[in-house]
Amino acid sequence: MAASSKKAFALRLDPALYAAIERMAAAELRSANAEIEMLLREALGRRGVSVKTPVPAKRGRPPKEEG
Repeated sequence: MAASSKKAFALRLDPALYAAIERMAAAELRSANAEIEMLLREALGRRGVSVKTPVPAKRGRPPKEEG
C-alpha cells in the first residue's frame, strides 16, 4: 500500500458538531473526513485563500498492456 500524501493529525470536536458533520457527509455520500475537507476549502475560499485542487485518486483497473 502506498503512503498517503495527506497530513494526518488528531482533531478534537464537540460530539454534536461531529454528528452534524456526519449527517451532512451521509447526505452527500462522503466520509466525515472528506466532508470536513470540503467545509474547510469552502471556508478558506470565502476568506479569499486559494488552495490548490487535489489530484483525484486513480480508480479502477490499470489498462491492459498490449503484447
